[in-house]
Amino acid sequence: MLNGDNAFSGFSVNDLAAAKEFYSQTLGLQIEETAMGLKLKIAGGNPIFIYAKDDHTPASFTILNFPVDSIDKVAEELTGKGVTFEQYDLGNGAKTDDKGIMRGLSANMGPDIAWFKDPAGNTLSILQDA
Repeated sequence: MLNGDNAFSGFSVNDLAAAKEFYSQTLGLQIEETAMGLKLKIAGGNPIFIYAKDDHTPASFTILNFPVDSIDKVAEELTGKGVTFEQYDLGNGAKTDDKGIMRGLSANMGPDIAWFKDPAGNTLSILQDA
């Protein structure tokens, strides 16, 4: 019925110019401007569409996860570019450290992961699973 080859995802922001600067300059992703918004070009070929919405409300979940080889290295680089990592204490030992990284690998609780927000308040993450 549906062919997923051309499927894509999207999310809203309240300021396209701020989103363009953040995703292209801070995160280093390729961006294509369109009449309707921005396309993030990621590996795999299917774009992620970012569009402006006047009554934007940040997503209540993580909208993008970026697998990385070294979470500490990438977290340090992003911190140097002004990114602030979220601090969480989810109980049962699931707590971010002073860098904002939840060390799931050493606790057998999933990947090491760190969450941060884009200028519109949407939550993103970097994660290392090995």
